[in-house]
Amino acid sequence: MNTKKIVITGGPGTGKSTLINELIKRGHTCLEEISRQVILDAKKEGIDQLFLTNPLMFSELLLKGRQKQFVDAELFKNEIVFFDRGLPDVLAYMDFIGDECPENFIETCNKSKYHTVFILKPWEAIYTSDNERYETFDQALEIHDHLVKTYENYEYNLIDVPFDTVENRTNFILNKLKM
Repeated sequence: MNTKKIVITGGPGTGKSTLINELIKRGHTCLEEISRQVILDAKKEGIDQLFLTNPLMFSELLLKGRQKQFVDAELFKNEIVFFDRGLPDVLAYMDFIGDECPENFIETCNKSKYHTVFILKPWEAIYTSDNERYETFDQALEIHDHLVKTYENYEYNLIDVPFDTVENRTNFILNKLKM
């Protein structure tokens, strides 16, 4: 089966995980964001902020995990699988902090293409920080710009998800996919 891989992306605190949880609740197959697990695993090793301390290692771990998700999506044998962030997010965040992307990162994004990408704009009304999300709202705005630029560099036509209730945002995505 040729599974349609659908990305829901956006800067920190835009409601991606909430939408993924709603899609799961409605019976859709979703692969959750892995960065929090990478951060928590690093904390167990005594590294408080791996992304800040060793951004390349953090990015390599994310790329590897997201590539595994991309490949594993075919195992579900579903017509559609949703992803909380995609491979190009790794490159966008590296660009945000001013790091160069290794060639294998670029190659991975070139050969692993998603069917559709939905993007959520920063929404100050719902933005919160926590132990794993250390960015300010202004940084979330900047990250959004890097995400747009990166996905467009890989020739994706981004679909903006409007600000609305979780139910309406989810309906918007499903309607765009004609589900």
